[in-house]
Amino acid sequence: MSTPHLSAAPGDIADVVLLPGDPLRAKLIAERFFDDPVCHNEVRGMLGFTGTYKGRRVSVQGTGMGLPSLSIYAHELITVFGAKTLVRVGTCGALQPGIKLRDLVLAQSASTDSSLIATRFRGMAFAPTADFDLLRRAWDSATARGFAVHVGNVLSTDTFYDVDEPDGWKLWARYGVLAVEMEAAGLYTAAARHGVRALAALMVSDSLVAHESLSPAERQSGFAEMVTAALDAALGT
Repeated sequence: MSTPHLSAAPGDIADVVLLPGDPLRAKLIAERFFDDPVCHNEVRGMLGFTGTYKGRRVSVQGTGMGLPSLSIYAHELITVFGAKTLVRVGTCGALQPGIKLRDLVLAQSASTDSSLIATRFRGMAFAPTADFDLLRRAWDSATARGFAVHVGNVLSTDTFYDVDEPDGWKLWARYGVLAVEMEAAGLYTAAARHGVRALAALMVSDSLVAHESLSPAERQSGFAEMVTAALDAALGT
């Protein structure tokens, strides 16, 4: 059955799903990596596709930006369509000087300033965490492909433009947080609730430390390289 946000029919979506925020990145992944991709969703322009990769069935679904948007798609994919392995493939901003543009950050855990998780746990602190087997396989695949890989804590923030406290990220950096993005904590929390596996693999597109950023063309080429490592991890290839 379809949901308010996914028009797929039962069986249209594989149990392994990549989750880019940008629906056009979902289209790019399907066209570049999948054999015989079929579009399973166009609702709200949030494109999703299913095909095969190295003979294994796999899907990709755009999720939009932020914890609330991703949490909607993760919940529906898991509870309605039977997704068992979900890998966020996205970008992040480095918070540490040793992390460079185009490096890969694997989010072992995800801190957050979002009230979405705090409200669920009635003000107590929950530690959203990746699936270790996915994390290990992603590390193996990425290092074999020559990536500089960093594993640790990331910040999933609700605020992209922090106009009132532009240096607020430095608090998180002092505690060793590697990078900032906007979705991983929501994904890990949904996965924990439903007993499925999740990982966030993030290419560094910006550095808040060095005040550098990749061009759109550089983002696309580096992103495509990262997706290969994510697919190998998700499918165990």
